[in-house]
Amino acid sequence: MDHTIVHFEIPAQDVEKLKQFYEEVFSWKIIQYPGPIDYWVIQTVPVDANGMPLRPGVNGGMFRKQQPEIKPINYFAVESINDYLAKILKLGGKVISPKQEVPNVGWIAAAEDPEGNQFALIQPLRV
Repeated sequence: MDHTIVHFEIPAQDVEKLKQFYEEVFSWKIIQYPGPIDYWVIQTVPVDANGMPLRPGVNGGMFRKQQPEIKPINYFAVESINDYLAKILKLGGKVISPKQEVPNVGWIAAAEDPEGNQFALIQPLRV
């Protein structure tokens, strides 16, 4: 597996304003995800019926900021979240959000590198 960026998230205080901004600047398709949380799916490239990109590119999401200091975050695909969280800790990083399941997607966790830069891991259901 390539450990590349596979998803990004943009926090927004005013989702409608930011949604309109990105749709107009980049012609992205941004739609509210039906679910228990307020989440908008960002399509930078078209997807198939399963939500998989039809051509090279990275899609993402947008959510309402809960704290003003929240910044955008990139998700990197990994084979095992547990193994990578252990590596991160061993190499001086920090776990900021432990492993949690996302139904029909896989598992996610968030971390910081030794300089405090945040990133996230995703272990997809299908590796």
